[in-house]
Amino acid sequence: MDALLDSKIQFITTRHEQGAAFMADVYGRLTGRAGVCLSTLGPGATNLVTGVADANMDNAPLVAIAGQAATTRMHKESHQVVDLVSMFKPITKYAAQVLEPGTIPEVVRKAFKLAEAEKPGATFIDLPENICEMETYEKPLPSSANRLTLADQELVEAAAELIKQARYPLILVGNGAVRARAGEYLQTFVEKHSIPVVNTFMAKGIIPYYKNGMAMGTAGLQKGDYENGGFAKADVVICVGFDMVEYHPHLWNPKRTHRIIHIDTKKAEVDNSYIPEVELIGNIGRNLAALGELLPTPQHNCLLDFPLRDAMVKEMDRCSNSTAWPMLPQKIIWDLRTAMNKADIAICDVGAHIDLE
Repeated sequence: MDALLDSKIQFITTRHEQGAAFMADVYGRLTGRAGVCLSTLGPGATNLVTGVADANMDNAPLVAIAGQAATTRMHKESHQVVDLVSMFKPITKYAAQVLEPGTIPEVVRKAFKLAEAEKPGATFIDLPENICEMETYEKPLPSSANRLTLADQELVEAAAELIKQARYPLILVGNGAVRARAGEYLQTFVEKHSIPVVNTFMAKGIIPYYKNGMAMGTAGLQKGDYENGGFAKADVVICVGFDMVEYHPHLWNPKRTHRIIHIDTKKAEVDNSYIPEVELIGNIGRNLAALGELLPTPQHNCLLDFPLRDAMVKEMDRCSNSTAWPMLPQKIIWDLRTAMNKADIAICDVGAHIDLE
């Protein structure tokens, strides 16, 4: 802690380790750089688990560091000794214990490299107290840039041909497109080729819903989303940065009839409801731009029928001048949308929000 006073690292004290983990989670999600959370050993480290697991499942870069008992007493029953590496391994991309002070630069560099590499996630470092007391002459290792490549041209051409043959193509955009900062590429693609787009919960905001007629809203988990989202009629679904954990394919491809194009930084997960015909792996934005160059403008004259979009816009507009008290939820959303700028971020809780009165 004393060493941090003379460093460029900003240290923020929290009242609970879980809060520290969630703060690091959100920092990583918004910046693309690993947020770091720190705790003491034993119960302090166990309190990090929920936030660390959340970051790992939501692909937010995070590095968790926890103290540990001295290696001289870890082999026996001792105060606050918990096998933290084994506990964090299932919920991180990498979990390691420092056993020699000279290996610290390698362990730290690996933790950050894996946390920030696609797909991002959480990593964990366990630091025993007696190792902390030892000296080392090793210096921090420099970081290296992680550059993603372009997909093979033949695959891009195959994807373009598949879209040209489609009557009702639909784009499903996920969190990976947000992480890749591919929003401008996506908006250009959507507007140029007039292909409607649906986003997952974690890709909200990547397309300006009320200002873009191709934006068909958010695909969720409620009954009817399959029909309202247009998936029932779509013949080709272009998945851009789609993470399967966001919205499982069996919800929007229950009959397994959709032809799928997968555009992401990693190859598709194996799932019997998600078998892509073409996979464009690498830089999401640039691969999307390369695909767009091979498509006519606009791609289709007919649009999928999205009754939900029209209904939601009308509902929001209906309450724009409401003076009712208590305030209507639609009025609150309207005012927030009016006041917020494009780059502003809104955060809400999850679960069942109900009035108990």
